Amino acid sequence: MPKSVVNPEFLPILEKMPSFDGLSGRSLPEVREVFLTSVRLIEGRPLPGVVTREEYVPGPANAPDVRVLVYSPEKDRSDAPAMIYIHGGGLVSGHPEVDDPKCQMLASRLGFKVFSVDYRLAPEVKYPGAIEDCYAVLKWVHENEQKLGIRRDKVVVAGESAGGGLSAALSLMARDRKQYKLAFQLLIYPMLDDRTATKTDPGPNFGEFVWTRSANDYAWHAYLGDAAGGASTPAYAAAARATDLTGLPPTFIGVGSMDLFLREDLDYAARLMGAAVPTEVMVVPGAYHVFDMYVPQAELSLRFVDAYCAALKRALAL
Repeated sequence: MPKSVVNPEFLPILEKMPSFDGLSGRSLPEVREVFLTSVRLIEGRPLPGVVTREEYVPGPANAPDVRVLVYSPEKDRSDAPAMIYIHGGGLVSGHPEVDDPKCQMLASRLGFKVFSVDYRLAPEVKYPGAIEDCYAVLKWVHENEQKLGIRRDKVVVAGESAGGGLSAALSLMARDRKQYKLAFQLLIYPMLDDRTATKTDPGPNFGEFVWTRSANDYAWHAYLGDAAGGASTPAYAAAARATDLTGLPPTFIGVGSMDLFLREDLDYAARLMGAAVPTEVMVVPGAYHVFDMYVPQAELSLRFVDAYCAALKRALAL
């Protein structure tokens, strides 16, 4: 896809951004440095009015504690809505600090207490390490309602890219285990289907910029090994594999029109609607993967954030 169809506001950063293409030919430290180098392009100042602290949450059985960054409005309250936030990075890179600006914004703008999960990364820890870490944090939040000053009936899950995929998987896991109920899932250009680029070709017009087909192939194999793209991938690893989407929480799915994940995201959204799950979808024209992180002040980025914040407010009656 030519750069001429990229929204003009999103073009300048492409010249500065390191390529994620061909990750399979690099060492793991190089993969992670590519991600961190790209993040350094967008690092901003802390948002006033938000307090950040670090917690360590009991991890899954026979696993280490899970580090969590907690973002709270300065004016604390005892009944705040809570958000489990899951960072991106293709399941192989990233950390909660990547999403400081977004988590601070959600805490400040909507009054959320945000719990951003530092889950274990592949390939050192393959599936189900990451999703079980996320579930451990969901459990901790629910079981410490009074101490944390949150409401159990207003707990949502959110994440972008790989974190969006983990958020969708966490919603499925919470529904099936029947221990905790989620009020909403915010899936920001989520990575949902291990078959994309490993088994199926999404076409040359998707994934040309930032997160590419080869990067996706590398990431899924790092997480699932040789099973990636095969017939037996569990839904808690790749939510698109779920055959039953009934009973999931109200959902917002947002994605760019040039994103590698466009087709799998729209398919998942349609299936959610078919399962009678209240679902809102937004496709941003001329936008590549993580466009809103790299160009947050672009008009379309601001509209995108406004849309999912409005969806959260409606769903939780904020």
